[in-house]
Amino acid sequence: MSQTPRSPSSGGSAGAWRDALVAVVAAFAVMTAVASAGLACAGAGDLPGGAFPRVVAAVVVMAAGGSVEVTGSAGSLAGADASLSVLPLSVSLAGALMAGYCFLRPLHNRAVARPRELIGRAVPLILLWLLALTGAALLARQTFGISTGDSPIGVIGELLDSSPTVGFRADLPVTLFFGLLWILGLLLVALLVSRRAPLPTGLVRFHAAVRPAAFATVVLLLAYVVLGIGVGVVVAATQGHAAQTLAVILLGLPNLVWLALTLGFGGAWEGKVEGPFGLPMPQLLDQVLRGSDLSTVDVAALAERDSRAWWLVVVAAVLLLGTGVLAAVWSPAHVRPWKHALHLGVALALATLMICLLARIQAQFGLSLLGIGDVGGLGGTVELNPVLWRTVGLALLWGAVAGFLGSLLARPLHHRGPEDEPAPVPHS
Repeated sequence: MSQTPRSPSSGGSAGAWRDALVAVVAAFAVMTAVASAGLACAGAGDLPGGAFPRVVAAVVVMAAGGSVEVTGSAGSLAGADASLSVLPLSVSLAGALMAGYCFLRPLHNRAVARPRELIGRAVPLILLWLLALTGAALLARQTFGISTGDSPIGVIGELLDSSPTVGFRADLPVTLFFGLLWILGLLLVALLVSRRAPLPTGLVRFHAAVRPAAFATVVLLLAYVVLGIGVGVVVAATQGHAAQTLAVILLGLPNLVWLALTLGFGGAWEGKVEGPFGLPMPQLLDQVLRGSDLSTVDVAALAERDSRAWWLVVVAAVLLLGTGVLAAVWSPAHVRPWKHALHLGVALALATLMICLLARIQAQFGLSLLGIGDVGGLGGTVELNPVLWRTVGLALLWGAVAGFLGSLLARPLHHRGPEDEPAPVPHS
């Protein structure tokens, strides 16, 4: 019986497991390197008790979709309350780009792939990803003592040998659940965005509708990151606080620049900052949020304190128009302008929904004596949440306008994609 030779990129083989191992190791290595550099710039290298590797592991866990709980204790007479919900998107983006590239590389240069092959490629990667995430989660736990100075808790803590502490630990079941969603989402987005990755036969017909708009939207998000790196480097070189600025770039730059994108097209966020803690940068955002009541953050609120905030609208308009042109250039020539508008509007709305879910911040820490209030000014709260319907709705509108105008501007630039090529004439 003759056997059909197995494709070198077919799933379920030893090669699929090898490629998955390379992807997972490379992604976690990149995330660890970025997190380590960012934390070192933030001063975490001076943490006591050899805690630096554990803090790095905690940041990697959060970046890979995991959950890290903040724990607090202040003895029998005092209480501690702590919570933290923030995603270090610089670390996440580095890992996502590396894992996505390694996953897609063996699949390039083919238009069609069998569903079984894609599943055979994805399953080893998912299993190894969860295994690596488990290892990082087991390492991500540490407890620190808190210096309270001359506060009542400090005095009582010395008398009772019960000083307050704060620490963190990864919640393993929650980490594995959200880590699974994270890697599944990444693989889905990678297949949707890549113009050279194969799709199952039944999905090829959606190529023209999905991929150009998805690809252009991802390019828009990366363009904001690149622009933010340039601005951050200039700020670090010219305005001092270089280490703090580099820490923000390495840990949370997409959190800021994608927030700027949503503000640029009219979106809004709500939040507050109170206590000694706050947002490391930009100071303008911290000033708007500073107070005990919820404040609304939009371009108008920022411009009341600094008129240069209106440049966010200009940058968003220019880059969104470029996104519309790019999506139209990579679409077949027969796609009508209203379809370009629909495709890019939906793509930008979904990307904005992702930003709203990933970039929000919730952090709180407080100490109380006998259940009575905050002690010694050690408590603090940082909140930042999207005004969801306004932000996503305006993303849909701006994406539609950019898609329509981009299709008109792209007509002289349009190239003939695979869908436009005439079918080859068979030789007689």
